[in-house]
Amino acid sequence: MTKTTCRVATDVGGTFTDLVAFETAPDGSLKVTTAKSDTTPPNFENGVLNVLHKGGVDPSTVDFMAHGTTVVINALTERKGVSVGLITTEGFRDTLEIARGNRPDFFNLHYEKPEPFVPRHLRAEVPGRMTYQGDERAPLDASALPEILDDFRKEGVEAIAVCLLHGYANPAHEKAVLAEIQKLWPEVSVVASHQITREWREYERSNTAVLSAYVQPVAARYLGRLDAGLKSRGLPKSPYIMQSNCGVDSLQATSAIPITMVESGPASGFWGAAELGKLIDEPNILALDIGGTTAKCSLIEGGEVKIMTDYWIERSRKSAGYPIMVPVVDLVEIGNGGGSIARVDDFGKLHVGPQSAGALPGPAAYGKGGTEATTTDANLWLGRINRDYFCGGAIEADMSSTETALTNLASKLNVTVDDAARGIVRIANDNMVNALKLVSLNRGHDTRDFTLLAFGGGGSMHAVALAQELQVKKVVVPAAASVFSAWGMMMSDLRRDYFATQLMDLDAGAGARIEAVFAETEAEARATFEAEGVPSDKISFLRYGKFRYQNQEHTTEVPLDGTITDVILDKVAEDFHALYEKEYTYRLNAPVEMVGIHLVARAEVGKLTMAPAETGPADASGAIKATRQVDYALEGIHEATIYDGDALKPGMAFKGPAIIEDSGSTVVVHPKNHVSIDAYSNIHIMLKG
Repeated sequence: MTKTTCRVATDVGGTFTDLVAFETAPDGSLKVTTAKSDTTPPNFENGVLNVLHKGGVDPSTVDFMAHGTTVVINALTERKGVSVGLITTEGFRDTLEIARGNRPDFFNLHYEKPEPFVPRHLRAEVPGRMTYQGDERAPLDASALPEILDDFRKEGVEAIAVCLLHGYANPAHEKAVLAEIQKLWPEVSVVASHQITREWREYERSNTAVLSAYVQPVAARYLGRLDAGLKSRGLPKSPYIMQSNCGVDSLQATSAIPITMVESGPASGFWGAAELGKLIDEPNILALDIGGTTAKCSLIEGGEVKIMTDYWIERSRKSAGYPIMVPVVDLVEIGNGGGSIARVDDFGKLHVGPQSAGALPGPAAYGKGGTEATTTDANLWLGRINRDYFCGGAIEADMSSTETALTNLASKLNVTVDDAARGIVRIANDNMVNALKLVSLNRGHDTRDFTLLAFGGGGSMHAVALAQELQVKKVVVPAAASVFSAWGMMMSDLRRDYFATQLMDLDAGAGARIEAVFAETEAEARATFEAEGVPSDKISFLRYGKFRYQNQEHTTEVPLDGTITDVILDKVAEDFHALYEKEYTYRLNAPVEMVGIHLVARAEVGKLTMAPAETGPADASGAIKATRQVDYALEGIHEATIYDGDALKPGMAFKGPAIIEDSGSTVVVHPKNHVSIDAYSNIHIMLKG
């Protein structure tokens, strides 16, 4: 007898932990369960166990589980990692502190570079040198390692990063140092740069290795506790962990190199947006994820999510930040979410974010002690959120605290409470529009060619206003939008990205040399997957080359199909010219050279297959709950029809002004918008009649 299968994904956010579960019965029918519970720092695993219980999911019945978490990025930004020691090549002890000359606050004569995560007295050197071509210039001398490790022990070091010069070209010296450390001090957590990336750039590689070591014990403990907690409740096998590259990886592999999940939560949402776009024939998408703490956005073109390795944390107008050279979905993140706090500065100017009220105390409306007005409070006051169905009815809206918080803000601005609430919404919208412009207009894309896909707890509340500003053609709000990032994990493959630096001209014989690098890297990836029990016939590869105009600094990535030979090099060069011109608006009459390869290795491990439902009649009157006055900020106050989101069925259609409510999100439909429900229960909002 065929048994019921259950697939589960959980996503730990800054405010809430989300769950989505798909239970497939033997007859093929699909039951979808969603749930949200408070995130529980510092013991994030408790929030995961809580949301499973709240959703009524028995871990013993789960066949596949994926998990995304903010534990790594939180440990970095809150400086809650461990003490790290760095071992590097003789003469390069200060690479980490010299960093780059990319001073953003250029005219600040008192500018100070971000402080390294490893102080100078914990940075040690060993003699030996590789060349950039991978040849040994001077042999490694590891005789000083015992003394170095003794010093590290005395200083309370808990993790060690190893990054030697040109280790990307030949990791032999790094491997030797790694082996010696594991022999002399087997208990210490240690990582070498070649285990994370084989791309060049000494400072970036060094910092990446250091940050990975910094969070490795924290992440390993968290994942270990999560795994133990789930298995104690009957989970048959360890969950897969969402990576920043839009794929999942095994818990064991992620525990060893946890820096790869630095942006795992946002990555799953944007991957889900790309996959949903393919289902509904919308390949060009501006994806927007608004949660309780932040808003994140990414551009998807031709159904493809862009992955980059030029990723920085804490970069701002006043700080250069810190580089992390791992594959991360190309995104922009700002401190604007439902819990973003509104404040008035010394000059009487209103700001929204980046400070957040979080889940505790949360917005004033939560009634948990919050005293400052937030975006959620403003939306509630303006009638955009239903005060009688706040948080899906789970919380009774504290309107008295909301009024007090908004009144205090209004008095500082010398405006009415209503105007203060409208101001919060408008400024929050402006912040989000600017973020969306960074991934679209600022990169040469015409937003009128894109669909805005909005998700997260607050995405659908602001989406139409943002779309009108950007003149996108329509807005799509996915089914179960509030837990869409968790849904995206269900659409992800097991994925690992491999990079190798290989500088060469596109001359005679280059095709064979490039092909050899790909073949070697593919063999390495295949061996790694097969060692973990993934059958060879389940593994597939995508190839990309990193090219630049000769002697330029940065590269453009070009997709490569099939075997690389000299015959196709002219086409590869022309593809590079076209992509370069699209991004920078010009091309050069200059030689093209290759800098390295990017190989994507994938294997399907539990990807969900979605089937469309039959569409019914357009009449949506059966889903109407009530009407109420809603303040649309720029468009005035209107009598809006309130729809029960759970009662809307495929094929239904109606016009705004309207509000669609379900337990996890609120969709604000502006006047003159046309709404329809597609075969997958997604909400399509056309902006013009």
